[in-house]
Amino acid sequence: MAAEETGKCSEAYPMKGGDGPGNYAKNSIYQKGVIDAAKELLNKAIAEKLDIETFSSANSFHIADLGCSVGPNTFLAVENILEAVLFKYQSRGLNCQIPEFQVFFNDHTSNDFNRLFNSLPQNRQYYAAGVPGSFYGRILPDASIHFFHSSFSLHWLSRVPKDVTDSDSPAWNKGRIHYLDSTDEVVRAYEAQYAEDMECFLHARAQETVHGGLMVLATPGYPADTPPSHTLANVTYQILGSCLIDMARKGVVSEEKIDSFNVPIYYVCPRELEAAVERNGCFSIEIMEHLPTVMEPGTISNNSKLFASHMRAAMEGLFKQHFKEEILDELFDLFHKKVEEQHSAFELGKAVDILIVLKRKAN
Repeated sequence: MAAEETGKCSEAYPMKGGDGPGNYAKNSIYQKGVIDAAKELLNKAIAEKLDIETFSSANSFHIADLGCSVGPNTFLAVENILEAVLFKYQSRGLNCQIPEFQVFFNDHTSNDFNRLFNSLPQNRQYYAAGVPGSFYGRILPDASIHFFHSSFSLHWLSRVPKDVTDSDSPAWNKGRIHYLDSTDEVVRAYEAQYAEDMECFLHARAQETVHGGLMVLATPGYPADTPPSHTLANVTYQILGSCLIDMARKGVVSEEKIDSFNVPIYYVCPRELEAAVERNGCFSIEIMEHLPTVMEPGTISNNSKLFASHMRAAMEGLFKQHFKEEILDELFDLFHKKVEEQHSAFELGKAVDILIVLKRKAN
């Protein structure tokens, strides 16, 4: 049974839900910018790579957005996909064969699906369903999806690599909260976890995607010619880590608690992504490009409060689970202050968003 194959064990740190001013829906402008930046390549992929004739006998077209969170960005992505698919049918003179559209919104079971579905567009041209569960395991039936999409979700690992929190391991990441400025052993532990997760992800999607179906993935990464330590993400996590250390000196949190905490996020370079797809063997790479820059120079230094609120909306669940809710206000207030003080460091950090289009092979 397919149900027996579902659910690789995965940690869950949902984006902040609810209707308050700090929720993810109101603090994800950058993520929206990535979806906007990806639209041209998305249109190209559907126009040139989606074989709608293969699906002509089906009376419904199935789309799944993986890591949908609470909206509204997921709705924008779905509208972009629908618009391009409809245009392709119409431009081929297949108006009478336009199928009905079914969209599956996927995220962890702890995601605020109530918030998501309460904000569904009223004039949508599709049927909507929620699919709870980790996308590192099976979540949908065999050969049921024509188009998978995921934006700014695949950088979240299924878990923190075990060795980085083991004080007896050479990869123990004592005093740091991320791998980007750490030892080679820590970096290798994160690399291995990412490779394992991508193997699970692609194996599951290969079973769920119809032959000829497409998968469009946008993920943050770093240029191949840039050391991880020179990335914008590294600056961010160094500052967050220094905030925790300052709070430990004041007795707000313990050093032991910091030493056992690591951010389960991985920034991939293009060759790693390509290697993962090749190891899986079920998909061809149709497009892989860097997206146009979303964040212009000076964005963070000129909007430090906005940057801090965006970080909190995305990371609060992770910090809350490990350190408890009581420290969150002080932690992110301190983070905001340090971003303002060290804004020049952000101007030197490099960042890139990668878009890859995969097509399910027929074999």
